[in-house]
Amino acid sequence: MNRIGPCALLAALSLVACSKGTNPPPSDDKAAPPAAAQGEGIPQITLSPDSVHIDYRVWGKGEPAVILIHGWACDSNYWSAQIDALKARYTVVALNLAGHGASESNRKDWSMANYGGDVAAVARRIDNRQIVLVGHSMGADVALEAARQIGDRVIGIIAVDSLKSIGLPPMTQKEVDAKVAPFQKSFIEATREHVSKNMFQKDAEPGFVQKVAYDMSLEPPNIAIASLQSLWAMDFNKVLPDIHVPIYAINSDLTPTDAARIGKSLPGGFKADVLDHTGHFLMMEAPQRFNPVLLKDIDALVQQAKH
Repeated sequence: MNRIGPCALLAALSLVACSKGTNPPPSDDKAAPPAAAQGEGIPQITLSPDSVHIDYRVWGKGEPAVILIHGWACDSNYWSAQIDALKARYTVVALNLAGHGASESNRKDWSMANYGGDVAAVARRIDNRQIVLVGHSMGADVALEAARQIGDRVIGIIAVDSLKSIGLPPMTQKEVDAKVAPFQKSFIEATREHVSKNMFQKDAEPGFVQKVAYDMSLEPPNIAIASLQSLWAMDFNKVLPDIHVPIYAINSDLTPTDAARIGKSLPGGFKADVLDHTGHFLMMEAPQRFNPVLLKDIDALVQQAKH
């Protein structure tokens, strides 16, 4: 892929301009009835199981509902380049996880299971019979936890440049502590360095790299660090036995995808597409290539659910 041109860069920069456990918590089907009809893209709120206001928006109509889950230190604006393509065919929902975007931060336990509860709370407000969860980065780990809580309405999960460590031993606490240490020492500096050095191709547009790194470094450190600790300590062996739906991946080639290893751990099946010469934020960098693959995967999940 060629470097991002000026027009694509301007569009990409606009996407981020508005940014800033183990067992799942019990679901509460009586907590929130389906939301009344609202205008497209109008901000709405619901309560997570631990009473945090979760901000979300809905566009389009039709089955299934596609719920977009952003990654660590990001927000729902990172999916802006996908909304139009999705809403033309499906109901599409973008939410802000607790402590991100316009959602509240009154939470003490920043576990993947509690983030999964945020998604499940939004799902209870959507009356679609079928749901596809699409998670970028940490959002895919959250999608696994959400699927456990939502139940049979979920017909599939699409991971975006994520879940590549499935099948490997979980990190030890010592390893987690070592990875988190630089963020505890100087969160802003460590975040900007980590994002800019590890999440983009070497010839990525410098202005786009700087903007994303700056944006993510503005996440409250207490939330971001606790989230990293939970993310890096996640033991897939405790979560994946509960996941019986197919998992598709749309990955960048920045780091390798061992589809054979990953697939052995997924009882519902696994398939991966790798977009060459893209970085971690491939849905923003190359939406013209990413969106058709996303639509193809959703259609495939719908077809599989019929059999």
